[in-house]
Amino acid sequence: MAVAEPVERTQHRVENTALTQLRVTGMTCGNCARHVTEAIQNVPGVRTATVDLDQQQARVRWVPGTEPRVPEVLHAIEDAGFSARAVEGCGCGHEEDEHESHGWHLNLWVGALGTVPLMLGEWVFGLGSVAWYRWASFGIAAIVQVIGGGPFYRGAWRQAKSGNSNMDTLVALGSTTAFIYSAWTLFSGSTAHLYFMEAAAIITLVSVGHWIESRVAVRASTALRQLLQLAPERARRRNIDDSESDVPVAELKRDEVVVLRPGDRVPTDGQITEGDSAVDEAMLTGESVPVDKKPGAEVYAGTVNLTGHMLMRVTATGEETALAHVIAAVQRAQSSRANIQRLGDRVSSVFVPIVVLVALAAGLWWGFAPGSAHVVHDWFGRFMWFSHAPEGQMAAGFIIAASVLIVACPCAMGLATPAAIMAGSNAAAARGILIRDGIALEKAGRVTAVLFDKTGTLTSGRPKLMEVWQARSANEATSAVQLAAAIARRSSHPISQAIATGNCAVDGDSEVAEFLSWREISGSGIEAALSGNPHGQTLRFGSVNWLKQNSVELQGAQEFINTQAAAGSTVTGLAVGSKLLAAFAVRDTLKPGAREVVDQLRSEGLDVHLITGDNAITAAAIAKEAGIRQENVFAEIRPEQKAEMVRQLQQRGKRIAFIGDGINDAPALEQADLGIAVSRASDIAREAADIILLKSEIQAVPESLGLARATLRTIKQNLFWAFFYNIIGIPLAALGFMSPVICAAAMGFSDIIVIGNALRLRKWKR
Repeated sequence: MAVAEPVERTQHRVENTALTQLRVTGMTCGNCARHVTEAIQNVPGVRTATVDLDQQQARVRWVPGTEPRVPEVLHAIEDAGFSARAVEGCGCGHEEDEHESHGWHLNLWVGALGTVPLMLGEWVFGLGSVAWYRWASFGIAAIVQVIGGGPFYRGAWRQAKSGNSNMDTLVALGSTTAFIYSAWTLFSGSTAHLYFMEAAAIITLVSVGHWIESRVAVRASTALRQLLQLAPERARRRNIDDSESDVPVAELKRDEVVVLRPGDRVPTDGQITEGDSAVDEAMLTGESVPVDKKPGAEVYAGTVNLTGHMLMRVTATGEETALAHVIAAVQRAQSSRANIQRLGDRVSSVFVPIVVLVALAAGLWWGFAPGSAHVVHDWFGRFMWFSHAPEGQMAAGFIIAASVLIVACPCAMGLATPAAIMAGSNAAAARGILIRDGIALEKAGRVTAVLFDKTGTLTSGRPKLMEVWQARSANEATSAVQLAAAIARRSSHPISQAIATGNCAVDGDSEVAEFLSWREISGSGIEAALSGNPHGQTLRFGSVNWLKQNSVELQGAQEFINTQAAAGSTVTGLAVGSKLLAAFAVRDTLKPGAREVVDQLRSEGLDVHLITGDNAITAAAIAKEAGIRQENVFAEIRPEQKAEMVRQLQQRGKRIAFIGDGINDAPALEQADLGIAVSRASDIAREAADIILLKSEIQAVPESLGLARATLRTIKQNLFWAFFYNIIGIPLAALGFMSPVICAAAMGFSDIIVIGNALRLRKWKR
């Protein structure tokens, strides 16, 4: 087993997170890469594992603070039937192992130079019975067998040592069967037909399939590769003496200042402290329009400073940046498993032994009972194409057994789901949509109803103070407004902030009173007590329903409340004891295109609901503006009740996608069949969500659901093709309707069909 030389030299530590680079050998197809990924991820402490089939490499990221367990990873890879060793640096070099990443190129050259002359001699010039050609074909086929077949034999041997089997096993057995039979026939002096050309063609055609598959797979992971290349390696650090130093990004620390010039890529997350500019965030968020940045604005690693000169204070580095989280999410999605994959996994686990038994049975049938075999072959031939079984009992037995071994393709079943998930998650990432895993894709494809949280999701989340109702004279009313602003200023709730920053609010330095106590009641309002309160009672600032529950008299402001609520405003009040001092109408506008999004979802057969803590009148006005039916509106719902409302809808047989953005949405996101967090979602909401929308446009909701449904549809298509191909191909080969050459071509391209079908998701459009 390969041993890591000194392990500490193979990791790059960033913010207590280690990255280990490995060189993996023995992978011949996407299914092999998937097995290596799963083996690595089963090692304790591994956060993510990314396996690059084309470069024969693996990148292992460890859970922050965890000591890398490289020997255990190497053991796990070896147990899976492959070999690996740790490498130094970035692991991107090709010096000593360049031939490994281009192994299929060698196979193609050797196979083509060997197989094409054999085909010409056999099929064009009819030299099959000429003595010198028979010996020449033996020599040529032997070269192809040794050099071109080397990767298959090595792969089959590694799998056998670990007690496993895969496609390499079938290719090695099938090609060897044809070659050994032909060699035995040649050396025994028999004039029977030889199958050296078929033995070489098997190796060549399967290699062609793998070469094309590797090229197609690279295209499928384009988005992830682009993300990995976004962050620059160096940055301009502003020193204490105002000089600038060009330093590696890995050396940057929190609160250091970085200089951003026009055209620079932002090296890490930070906050603008000086200057202004437009920043292109398209690759990270999918937003096509540059975003203006001024002092105080956040910028993210990998985005591009377009026009201005700015200074940025570092706020996050390494694995803590938004880009790192996006990359981790995409990697997690690509390496995840969907429930629908279990069927393919169960079949794949016993596939090769079953195929070997079928091949053995078919060979014995044609070898020892050729009469009945020909009868069955001829009967089916009336409904199919004309074909000749190999002449001679022994030849028929060997060659048909080889055909069965070659035509079978476990890779197609193993790749059906992972290929679609990889392509779907990459296509989503390019659109600013992060999908947690394959299970999330499945759930998204089965959603029947969408439940929108109102504030910050369906609406802009930036309400404005529209009108104020006063209970007394102008001077006293002004005092009440100032008091409400002072109470609201301490709260982060959007409505509180709208009143605290409204036209009538006071500046932060001129608070009208000193608070003895201040307590926020989630979903209701704020209770406060003032030093020297002239009323001697508790002040309450919050929703009118909460005030009413606390015996506040609202009759004098009822007309104001009804009028503003009917117009779509949220009304809050300030009361002392049972007396209402002032009422405030705050209005939050719908996001642009919200009505179109709702109409679009409904046109696709989804039932759209709205949930809000607002009163019923305000909720009805917002729902009417958005095009949501009144019977689908849930108003005056406290934050802790949202999950219960989701549960009630589920009990009606609906599969719910809940769309929210706040901390108090986390329980509902967890309860829902599918949780979708929008761009300004809190960290807790993001953790609870299955899908995260980095875009600010609400149009990303139907786009994400549509792409998820398309991915699920592609998975089903791939599984159908994989099963259909094997169910049809294996019996046809066993009955003598497919020659080994045709079987090799079919098997070699079956993977390409699966990956190519998945690749269509990159071009998906609504």
